[in-house]
Amino acid sequence: MRLGILVSHPIQYYSPWFRALAKCVDLEVFYAYQGSPGHQADAGFGVPFEWDIDLLSGYSHSFLHNVSRKPGTNSYDGCDTPEIGGIIQARGFDAFIVCGWYLKSYWQAVRACRRNDVPVFARGDSQLNTERSLLKRAVKQATHRKSLRHFDGFLSVGRRNREYLLHYGVPADRIFFVPHFVDNEWFAARAETERRGRQQTREGWEATDSTFVVLFVGKFISEKRPADLLEAVGLIAKDDTDIVAVFVGAGELEPELRRLASRLAVRARFEGFHNQTELPRFYAGADCLVLPSGSETWGLVVNEGMACGLPAIVSDAVGCSPDLIEEGRTGFSFSVGDVKALAHKLRLAVSLRNSGFDFAPFLDEKLRLYSIDAAVNGTLDAIEEIGRRFPRQHPH
Repeated sequence: MRLGILVSHPIQYYSPWFRALAKCVDLEVFYAYQGSPGHQADAGFGVPFEWDIDLLSGYSHSFLHNVSRKPGTNSYDGCDTPEIGGIIQARGFDAFIVCGWYLKSYWQAVRACRRNDVPVFARGDSQLNTERSLLKRAVKQATHRKSLRHFDGFLSVGRRNREYLLHYGVPADRIFFVPHFVDNEWFAARAETERRGRQQTREGWEATDSTFVVLFVGKFISEKRPADLLEAVGLIAKDDTDIVAVFVGAGELEPELRRLASRLAVRARFEGFHNQTELPRFYAGADCLVLPSGSETWGLVVNEGMACGLPAIVSDAVGCSPDLIEEGRTGFSFSVGDVKALAHKLRLAVSLRNSGFDFAPFLDEKLRLYSIDAAVNGTLDAIEEIGRRFPRQHPH
């Protein structure tokens, strides 16, 4: 099978999927944009950096010539790669996947697939819970139903993405489960190594074995609502609970968060930005991960934390909530912005930890469904099923 995939730019969560697929099919991945350390800073990370893991080995790939006047991944016109049309015409792919539909490059590929009778699939993580104005919702209702008809199939990352596709008229039998995941084995192995130094890590946070360490990993931006965690910890601290909040990341809100922690007299540690290979140390040292975001299509840090054995508390605006959170087993969820509810869930997590409750078997069971193998098998099943239903004559 010859499979082509077009994605905006190298993404740390996609590379394991590509490597695994390349072992099963003749895969070629195309990138529409080659970012820079400064691009990462502009994306909200707060600091310029390069990922410290290899994103490009293990599969065939190339960077397309982007003719956009303002190259980038945050606007429709930021990725304009007309050459993809000729590539699709010449390569004779049996199927082609675009990782979304919000860039001009993706639609250049879709149109080329339609012209050349190549089945085309979309994989994205949009959900209905994203805040939008009534006008924007009305426009989407009209345009999306028409636009999504151009795809032969959809690779859905989770329940809310499936609901989104059904809402816009996609037939259920054209939606296939290709879950969001991280390299669970890599994170688990790293965390196991880091647990040998867990006590030392916690001592750096002035945390004893009895201290409950709650972890935030992400950009310090308003959409992530990191201040909600500080306020919730402040409520718990009034109960004389031994608790400390550890923040890993950077962003525009950091000075404000530091001031808030001081005003609330909350024990908080700000560890700065840390790259991918450094994160398991923080997951292994903490007792719980919190993601209080007001807008989050998925929240792959939850996958990362769970792969390291860490339960999570997430807001109901976080896309992975119905997929990864089983109340009291893999973590908890709460209504976004409800600080008192977040504090209550934290108290429950503290109580379970103190009682010796073992989250591990429930986390392991959950992550078997959200894994590299599940994503690869779902991708291949989708392509084969659509190929059986709608046989075509492809140019080779």
